[in-house]
Amino acid sequence: MLDSAAAGLPFREARLRLSTIFWRRPWLKALALLALPLAAFVFVYLGALVALFVSAFWQINDFTAKVEHVWTLDNFNTLIHDSVYRRIALRTIGLASAVTLTDAVLAFPLAYFMARIAGGKTRALLFVLVLMPLWSSYLVRIYAWRTILAHDGALNWSLNKIGLPNVGLLYTNWGMWIVFSYIWLPFMILPVYAALERIPQSYLEASQDLGGRGWRTLRSVILPLVLPGLVAGSIFTFSLTLGDFITPLLVGGPSSSFIGNVVEEQVGQPNVPFAAAFATVPVIVMGFYLLIARRLGAFEAI
Repeated sequence: MLDSAAAGLPFREARLRLSTIFWRRPWLKALALLALPLAAFVFVYLGALVALFVSAFWQINDFTAKVEHVWTLDNFNTLIHDSVYRRIALRTIGLASAVTLTDAVLAFPLAYFMARIAGGKTRALLFVLVLMPLWSSYLVRIYAWRTILAHDGALNWSLNKIGLPNVGLLYTNWGMWIVFSYIWLPFMILPVYAALERIPQSYLEASQDLGGRGWRTLRSVILPLVLPGLVAGSIFTFSLTLGDFITPLLVGGPSSSFIGNVVEEQVGQPNVPFAAAFATVPVIVMGFYLLIARRLGAFEAI
């Protein structure tokens, strides 16, 4: 018994020494806990991005259609000087911006009602209604909107009932704008709601005591405090729209291609280097967008 206790003594001392080191250096404990997920992040996510950027500088052999590891800027020159690809990139960024702005305008009043006005049961019901679309498949929602926007769909049927002519929204940029705004709206509502809920009631009461009317309180108190939540929601809506290729394919049609559609086509040809070069465009755009969002305090509201 004494021999076994003596044998276990060094192990207990080592464990006590290790516990003391972690207690005195909390950052070391956090590093040990995050080591595995950080390693996975570096090797999987960042490794994929590095492979993407590197392959964008390669080229395709015109005769064998094989990738040649020869460094060239031809893919990026094509993106810059070809008007077709410039138009597709601008369409993607422009529509992503329009969807983000639309969702911000729609989300703010609903989130404000949920956070500052609605009672407990009403708030819970509204939460269920906001989250319910996320419980269904992404493709189900897309095809549901195809049915609504079709020539003989529910929208035109309703317009005809009140004496208005048909509107052709399916396979148009307007149709994509409507569908994108609907699909990503919950991702804007939730961060804005969280930002509104954190505003102390005393701030609003102080504004009223100082003579601030409703619009002045909204402009000078509420909007500055909610701005990080709006920017946080815009990160989701902007990035998800920027990288989507299914909605443009099913709702936008061939004349409304996004960057993702071109990347998919080029990979299928196959022309992986050009697809990688075009795929760097949304990555670079989102990089700048995240830098701006960070300066506006958006990460604190996520």
